[in-house]
Amino acid sequence: MRARIYQPSKTAMQSGTAKAKGWVLEFAPASAREVDPLMGWTSSDDTQAQVKLRFDTREAAEDYARAHGISADVVEPKTRKPVIRARGYGDNFATDRRGAWTH
Repeated sequence: MRARIYQPSKTAMQSGTAKAKGWVLEFAPASAREVDPLMGWTSSDDTQAQVKLRFDTREAAEDYARAHGISADVVEPKTRKPVIRARGYGDNFATDRRGAWTH
């Protein structure tokens, strides 16, 4: 059984990092999905693809995979770049502006 261990990123609807602190162990799909010819729904025989296990730390997820004989690939999280923001509206007209003011 193949699995991947990763730290989920925050969703577009989040401004904070509430549900993005833990680690997730997710199984890789063992078979391809099939389209039902009558209804057009997609289905699969693989029930492990529905399982997502959440852990507090990366080590706990790796220990679980090792204890249950699951070969897991660890995906490192990407680091965020700091956002440089303007100080405020009044600073657009400051005398110590770095760039030229254009309208």
